[in-house]
Amino acid sequence: MVLFEIPVGVKFIQFFSNSCPGREYNRHLICRTSVLILTFLTYACYHASRKPLSVVKSYFGRKCDGLVPPTGTDLNDTTWCDWAPFYGSDGSVLLGVLDSSFLFSYAGAMFLSGFVAERVNLRYFLAIGMISSGVAGYLFGVAHRFDIHSLWYYIAVQIFGGIVQTTGWPGVVAVMGNWYGKGNRGLIFGLWNSHTSVGNIVGALVASSLLQRDWAFSFMIPSVMIAGMGFINFLFLIDSPESVGLDKPDTFLKESHCDASTNPIDTKSINSNSGSNKEKAIGIIGALKIPGVIEFSMCLFFSKLVNYTFLYWLPFYINSSSSYSETLSADLSTIFDVGGILGGIFAGAVSDYTGMSALTCTIMLIFAVPLLFLYNLFGSINLWLNIGMLALAGFFVNGPYALITTAVSADLGTHKTLSTNSKALATVTAIIDGTGSLGAAVGPLLAGVVYTYGWQNVFYMLMASNVLALVAILRLVFKELRLSCGSSASGSTV
Repeated sequence: MVLFEIPVGVKFIQFFSNSCPGREYNRHLICRTSVLILTFLTYACYHASRKPLSVVKSYFGRKCDGLVPPTGTDLNDTTWCDWAPFYGSDGSVLLGVLDSSFLFSYAGAMFLSGFVAERVNLRYFLAIGMISSGVAGYLFGVAHRFDIHSLWYYIAVQIFGGIVQTTGWPGVVAVMGNWYGKGNRGLIFGLWNSHTSVGNIVGALVASSLLQRDWAFSFMIPSVMIAGMGFINFLFLIDSPESVGLDKPDTFLKESHCDASTNPIDTKSINSNSGSNKEKAIGIIGALKIPGVIEFSMCLFFSKLVNYTFLYWLPFYINSSSSYSETLSADLSTIFDVGGILGGIFAGAVSDYTGMSALTCTIMLIFAVPLLFLYNLFGSINLWLNIGMLALAGFFVNGPYALITTAVSADLGTHKTLSTNSKALATVTAIIDGTGSLGAAVGPLLAGVVYTYGWQNVFYMLMASNVLALVAILRLVFKELRLSCGSSASGSTV
């Protein structure tokens, strides 16, 4: 049983607001806005802390020609500027192993994370997870300071990081689901889900700006950011309306805002409500029986494979396929995320307007396949052509991924077959994102191997994955079209 508790920071704010009795506040609006902002910043920090390795990859195995060696360096050593063991003929494979160590542990722990999230206080869950994620990133950075070259050390840090990072997605989606009803959920979640791309952009820019100075800082600074945000959540995140004596979204939208703004927080009613809360958290088998969960999970498996391959390998690809420096390649890779922000918003808005999430994903996946082919052929010809094609690729690749991980997961977690049980949201989110994370683990690993046979083969792999993602939800597309045609026919006969 989860006990509701008012955060310390909120109590502090409430104390000062009560000192101005003449003012009235729309508490619902204030709380929902604070949750939207805090969860946005929270998951942006999660993604920012994952980005440094993709930026530093090109630095680990760079060419030492033209660089000035420090005093005492053996001039016959052509790898003096590289970082063992991530250079040479098997360097890309070892870097792929690091990616997969993080992502496989992330995928495996995600299923358990959703199970735990529904049974604990989400504020504590996120705060502890974020601080632990900061520790994991910091441990990677200090390896430079202590001259650590053991592959197993880096693998262990990545595994630890993958496990603690699973606290992020089930936590923030469950908190948002507690506060936002189904009205315009696709658009709201589409805007909100831009945190993924914003985090990628911030992480890439921070890591690349510090890369030439000391690549350890590329890991340390994002780690401090996520740990600091975790402490802010501990102080201020209101994980559910019940925590501050408010009603759930589908209830309070029907009530007068005036009444909501004038009622003070009643701690006794909160405690009594927590004791009377008899909803039981749903199990994994029960969640899999919800219509659409399996199909969207498989679609996300292949969609996330593509997205995370770009996340972990795009800066390295740009650097190796062009004459751009490591820093410029990392900066240029953020254009993919800029396109991804717009794609996620577009997918959410279209899904809200049409009510057909599967069809929206399918259309965007169809456009993504030829765009990936064209980007591989012509992207490196010209800087502006690279920017334009990369933005379009991000738009169509990220749209389905963003829609499934947010609005679709939230809708399925509050599906009508669950009746009044709202405790399934974190579990459904964890199943869908956990399955997707398996794809995310496979993608970078395969890219590290396939890359040795040419980058064009990596893009063929990504195009095939998009096709398989489309196939996974075809049944749902036909179902949506039948329902749409049926409703149109019934409407025309009235």
